[in-house]
Formats: sequence, C-alpha cells, structure tokens
Amino acid sequence: MARDFYPFVEEGITAPKGDDPVCEVHHPARIAVYDDASAAPRVVVVEPCDVREYLEQITATVNRLSHEQGGSIPFMVIREIVENFIHAYFQAPTITILDGGNTIRFSDQGPGIKSKSLALEYGTSSATEEMKRYIRGVGSGLPYVQQYMSDKGGSLEIEDNIAGGTVVTISTHPKEEARALSGVEAEVPQEPQPTWLPPQQTPMGMPAYPQQSMPAWQGAPYPQVPYQQAPYQQAPYQQMPYQQPAYQQPFTVDERGRQVIAYLSTHESVGPSELTRSYGASGPTWSRVLSNLSAQGLIMKVGQKYQLTGIGRSLI
Repeated sequence: MARDFYPFVEEGITAPKGDDPVCEVHHPARIAVYDDASAAPRVVVVEPCDVREYLEQITATVNRLSHEQGGSIPFMVIREIVENFIHAYFQAPTITILDGGNTIRFSDQGPGIKSKSLALEYGTSSATEEMKRYIRGVGSGLPYVQQYMSDKGGSLEIEDNIAGGTVVTISTHPKEEARALSGVEAEVPQEPQPTWLPPQQTPMGMPAYPQQSMPAWQGAPYPQVPYQQAPYQQAPYQQMPYQQPAYQQPFTVDERGRQVIAYLSTHESVGPSELTRSYGASGPTWSRVLSNLSAQGLIMKVGQKYQLTGIGRSLI
C-alpha cells in the first residue's frame, strides 16, 4: 500500500537490516552569525541528539537566526539543505549566516560530492535505506533549491570543503555578487613578471646585463623609412566653447542616497548590512544605492565597504 510522509518518514518504522551505515549524530552543529562583517561572529551550537530532532533543531535555528538578520530565504529551502547533512553522516556540520541573512553557507567534512552537476538533477540520490528513515531520498532536494533560488533571482553553488566534504551556498543574489558579499573574491590573473638573467663578466671586467627575452615577432627587422619633413602650416585659431567640468554637474541623490551620506558623516565606512539595520529596506536595494553614488564619484569602494570621497564630503 502506498504511503506518504513529509518531512520525515512515518513513526514506528524499524531500522533496516544490512550493510548500510547507521546514521547517528556524534558532532554538534555550529551556526556562525555575522552581525557585522568586520567583527567575529557569534556562534550558536546545536548539541547532538536523535537524528530526527537534530535535523529539526538545526532547520528551526537557522531559519530563526537568518530571519532575525532580515533574510528572506524560506524555511522549506533551508530544511532541504540541512537534510543533506545526513549524506555526510553529520561530520562537523557548520552553517554560516551572512549578508543580513540573505546568504547562507552549509559545510561539512563528509565524503563530499564527486559529480556536482549530477547532484543538481532530479532523481539522482545517494541515500541509503538507513537514511530514508529520515529523509525522502528521491533526489529532489538540491534540484528544488536551485530552481527556487534561480526563479527568485538568487543562486545555489556547490564546492569542495578545504579538508574534504562539501560547501553549499544559497543566496538571494546572483552567484558572483553572492561570492563578493560572503568575502569570496574571484581570483585575478597576475601578469607574468620578467625573468632577468644574472650579469656576466666581459673581457674588460665590466658586467654585461643580457637583454630580456622577447617574442619572435618583436625580433623581426624594422623597415627603415627615409625621413621627410612636412612643410609647416599654422592652423587657424578656433575658440572652443566652454564646457563645465563633470564634477560640477548636479548630482542625483535621492532620499536613500542622502541617508548613506549622513551615515558616512559619522562613520568611516558602510555596507548594505549596516544600512539595512539602520534604515530598513533590503540588502540588494542598498547595494544599488551604493553603486549609484559610487558611479557619481561621491563614494568609493575600499575592500567590501564604501567610504566618502572628497566630493562626497563637500555635500555634508
């Protein structure tokens, strides 16, 4: 007879017999909440307990803490990612809440995910029979979360953890913006540095510095063109119309822009999360306001924060 369950398997089902690893909780879950990106986080710990209660406590705690920060990621999405800790056999589960609750990272030190693209396809699952006592195990969790976040203009990203395991990041922002807001900057390729050979001694005893190696096309002979002096002709004088310098043009500063400048008049720097706590509105809204002020030269970005420029200070 068919039966339904959600979010967990019905009560009273006995453990299966076989070689499947037993799902038991031995590690506490640690939840790091970054109230201020420039300060150390506060840490909330969920102690080990029964698997079912453990998953429920983590989901409820992360949902509460992220929404207290002003986040909008729903409970159902958070639960789908939390349930995936069972695939890591609950090895060092860690959750990080960033960007005013709108970016959440879930990491573990389990066996990891070898095929990350396959994990995002509906119907692919590595759940054992033991795991299916607590989760649905039909390969719908990560694909559902990815589809939901994409539909809302956000993102889901799966990466390898440092010492083994997996890191799953969900955010209401697109992937590149989410990486910047969580402190993960894209690598910038460095220009190759010239390699100089050590000086050699000439017969006169003076050091001879060899030339730096050049591409083949730079060593080709340069054609010699005879020099011809053109007759001098004085162009008639034309008076150019006066143009007002760009910085004297009127600035476009709305009410939120004035709030940013007012905040920076008493603070060294500011980001979307501080503005959300001080004046309300969402992180993406303040990101757009900061980008507009930066484009006008009133503020400039230093690291992950914004500071007033000289022109911006003149408006205070």
